[in-house]
Formats: sequence, C-alpha cells, structure tokens
Amino acid sequence: MFLHIGEEMIVFLNDILAIMDIEKTTTSNNTREFLKSCEEKGMVVTVGSDIPKTFIVTVNKGKQTVYLSPISSATLKKRILKMSRENNYVNQ
Repeated sequence: MFLHIGEEMIVFLNDILAIMDIEKTTTSNNTREFLKSCEEKGMVVTVGSDIPKTFIVTVNKGKQTVYLSPISSATLKKRILKMSRENNYVNQ
C-alpha cells in the first residue's frame, strides 16, 4: 500500500521507518544533527512549497530517504489507520 505525503508524492508503507513531527522532535540536538547530516548527503526530499510539519524516514533497496512533508503526522497516522481498517475488511 501507498501513503500520500503531500503534493503528488507517495511512499510505500513498507518502506517507512518513522513519521516524526518536526516541531516536537527538532528540540533534540540528535534530531537536528540527523536531519543536517541527511541534507548534506542529499538524502532529503522536500514535498511541496509549504512549511514542513513532518519528516518521514524511508528505506528502499538499502537507500535511505527523508521526506519533509507539509502534512501533519497526526493526519498521516489517520490515513494509515484508515487504510489498515479498509484492508482488513477487504481481506476478511
């Protein structure tokens, strides 16, 4: 299954390692250093032109990517839960 993370960008659910709220997590030096390091390595993709609210860490075929999304982590969580419920209903 796919998760829409903003604009025309989707990611595979199985590739997602973490969905983090930027405002809550960037108070930590470790998180800021992680994001800075990823940006320096060219691993960051900014989705859309709005201010990012969430960063999503993915790994696909051994390649790590960090997406900066304008969609809140709460909304992304709701989308995942909705897809899970729908998928369970279909598979029964």
